[in-house]
Amino acid sequence: MRALRILLIVAVVLGGVFVAVDRAAVYFAESEAEGRVRLSGAEAGSTEVSIKGFPFLTQVAGSELGQVDVKLTGIQASAAGRTLRISEIRAQLHQVTLGEGYTSATAARATGTAVVSYDDLTEAADKDVTVAYGGNGKVKVTGATSVLGRTLSRSVLSTVTLVDGDTIRVHADEVPGEGIPGLEGLVRQKTDFERKIGGLPDGMELDRIEVTEGGLEISVKGADVALAG
Repeated sequence: MRALRILLIVAVVLGGVFVAVDRAAVYFAESEAEGRVRLSGAEAGSTEVSIKGFPFLTQVAGSELGQVDVKLTGIQASAAGRTLRISEIRAQLHQVTLGEGYTSATAARATGTAVVSYDDLTEAADKDVTVAYGGNGKVKVTGATSVLGRTLSRSVLSTVTLVDGDTIRVHADEVPGEGIPGLEGLVRQKTDFERKIGGLPDGMELDRIEVTEGGLEISVKGADVALAG
C-alpha cells in the first residue's frame, strides 16, 4: 500500500513537471512566433500569438498545431499610393503545419475579423472628406467641392461593399442636386471612393463587411495561409 502511494506521488510530481515544461515550451514558441509573423506590404504595431491545445510538445512532435490565434494591431498598409490603417486583425488559424526547422508555418484554413475605424477611413479618403457612422448600416461621408467660385459642403449616406475580395467601395445612395447642373458628379468625385486593403497575411482575403457604430468590421477567410517564413 505504501509503495502504491509513493508511485502515485511520483506520477503526480512527474505529471506536474511535464505540464510545467509543456507550458514553458508554449510560451517560448509564442514569443518566437510573434517575431516571425509576416504581412504583405504592411507593418503591425504589435503582434500576439496564442497556441491552443494540450499537450503542446506532442503537437510539435507531429509538426502540426491544432489552432493558433493571432492578433495584429496598428497595421499600416499601403495600396495604390495611399496608406490605410487597420486597427486590428484577429485570426484563428487551424491545422497549422510546421516547416522544417520550425522556421515557417502554414494554416490549412483561417477565419478572422479586421477592423477599420472611421478616423482611419477618413485619413485614407480624399482631402477635405470625412467619414462617420450614418446609422442603419450606412456611413456618412461629408465632402466639399467648388461650384461657380463657391465652396459647397455636402453630406451623403453611403453603402459600403467589398469588391474583388480585397477592396472597400464607398458609394453614395443619393446626392442632393439642388438644381445645379453637374453638382452630383462633383460631389461624387469627393464622396465616392475605393480603397484596397493591403497587409493581410498571405492566403487571406476579405469575405464580408459590416458597418457598425465603432467602424467597419470585415470578416476575413483563407486557405493555405502563410503564418511565418
